[in-house]
Amino acid sequence: MRRMISTLATVWRIASPYFSSEDRWPARLLLAAIIAIELGIVAINVLLNQWNARFYNALQDRNWDSFVYELGYFCVLATIFIIVAVYQLYLNQWLQIRWRRWMTRTYLDHWLAGSNHYRMQLLGDAADNPDQRIAEDIRLFIDGGILPLGLGLLNSVVTLGSFGVILWNLSATAPLHLFGVAWNIPGYLFWAALLYAILGTALTHWIGRPLVALNYQQQRYEADFRFNLVRVRENSEQIALLEGEPAERDQLLGRFGQLVDNWMAIMKRTKRLTFLTAGYGQVASVFPIIVISPAYFAGAVQLGGLTQTASAFSSVQGALSFFVDAYRRLAEWGAVIERLNGFDQSVAAARAVAKTPPVIAVKPDDGGVVAFEDLTVKLPSGVPLVNAHDISIKQGERVLVSGPSGAGKSTLFRALAGVWPFGQGRIHVPKNAKVMILPQRPYFPIAPLAQAVAYPAEPGQFDAEKVAAAIAAVGLPALAERIDEEAHWNRMLSLGEQQRLGIARALLYVPDYLFLDEATASLDEPSEAAVYRILTERLPQTTIVSIGHRSTLVAFHQRRLGFTRDGSQFALRDESLTPAE
Repeated sequence: MRRMISTLATVWRIASPYFSSEDRWPARLLLAAIIAIELGIVAINVLLNQWNARFYNALQDRNWDSFVYELGYFCVLATIFIIVAVYQLYLNQWLQIRWRRWMTRTYLDHWLAGSNHYRMQLLGDAADNPDQRIAEDIRLFIDGGILPLGLGLLNSVVTLGSFGVILWNLSATAPLHLFGVAWNIPGYLFWAALLYAILGTALTHWIGRPLVALNYQQQRYEADFRFNLVRVRENSEQIALLEGEPAERDQLLGRFGQLVDNWMAIMKRTKRLTFLTAGYGQVASVFPIIVISPAYFAGAVQLGGLTQTASAFSSVQGALSFFVDAYRRLAEWGAVIERLNGFDQSVAAARAVAKTPPVIAVKPDDGGVVAFEDLTVKLPSGVPLVNAHDISIKQGERVLVSGPSGAGKSTLFRALAGVWPFGQGRIHVPKNAKVMILPQRPYFPIAPLAQAVAYPAEPGQFDAEKVAAAIAAVGLPALAERIDEEAHWNRMLSLGEQQRLGIARALLYVPDYLFLDEATASLDEPSEAAVYRILTERLPQTTIVSIGHRSTLVAFHQRRLGFTRDGSQFALRDESLTPAE
């Protein structure tokens, strides 16, 4: 019971915000219309149940006029039923896509806001495969779960109330006949349907309960397999150069094997559940006839009453058996709920770690310098990595940062960018300053080259001629003629070409502070020197801070900050820098 209450609370937490959002009035009106139509369908079914008794009585009595009238009555009800059923589906689909659009935007905002997606990975990313949770699980939550299952539950409750009264009243007019004796048991038909449904529900839950966990695992294995296929495609060049195809094949088949094993477990459990539900459904088709037939053969009820009773019994039994009929879908939906809930928890944890002290605070101020104040950068596990006390970088300086691999140079830049909260202390950044950090491997979206280089600017923010000039300036004149071509640039271009395009991006944005995290390491020394000369000429007012190991970089910087070992961690200190180096 506690688990059920917890699950319902989770469903409410995930679903309810949409009906309080900016789209709330269309959402509420669509939902109200769908519910009204569902209630209307139940009302039509009640009318059809009453028609059923009159129609078969007319057949038994060979009453032609009544027979013709009831056929006409049926045609009217059937026409109304078809119209409302069509519009229920149409409005249902309309609500589904609006709801999914809103949830997708919301989850994307939560995932991407404030570098949350990056911190989720640093924390271990308990929400595996966020792409699947946003693309697939949201869809399954709405159109595969909450709407059909919610409407089905509503239909069952209303049907139970409506046909339960009919069945109770029929029990009085058609008492139970056993061994030639009439037994006046109030509502015995209703109680028979109730006992039958309770038995079926208990057996279904007993057999089908493991399906929730199995379906959760199946979605995870499917997503992992798909993700690793994408990784092979993205890294096909390195795999081909290393002749790693057999290793990749074995790894992919291993992951697929997990998927298959779990699917076989689902198959076995589903087979048992299907044996039960199929048998349950078959017996349900004759069970009401068996219960009412003694009264029929005793002459206490006519053929129309028999068919009406069977129909009402079937409706009540069906309403009570909602859990039986929908168990597999409920199991699959339960896995979806757990995955979305896990995603929400992972987002919340990543958001909290950026705000819960102690954290590294990046503070804009009017000082005109970038300053590290009592800064300690740590790993996500809490292990100290690097200290930086009372270090400042003035406007217009050219600073070279050096130190051994693993000392925390790139992590210091991430802290400066505000995406690495692990640690304590303050980083002061001039207010309204434009700061750009270029990593060793720049990112380019799959887009026309001009848009890819200008990323993350809106299309058209930079003139095409300006983008082409920046690309040509960094030594890629052939690419400058292809700015309208759309391609997967990270896969098509060498790392050196990508790094040149990263520098072209800096030329477009003209940042106040440019941090280069080995952003030219894949260029040969003459090309690297040419790039730095371009930066000096084109960005004379820009403060440039470079992480690099080559001695040739000394000529383009005025100052060095070095990482030196300080016990189990490193410290950032000023070091001498002379052309002789």
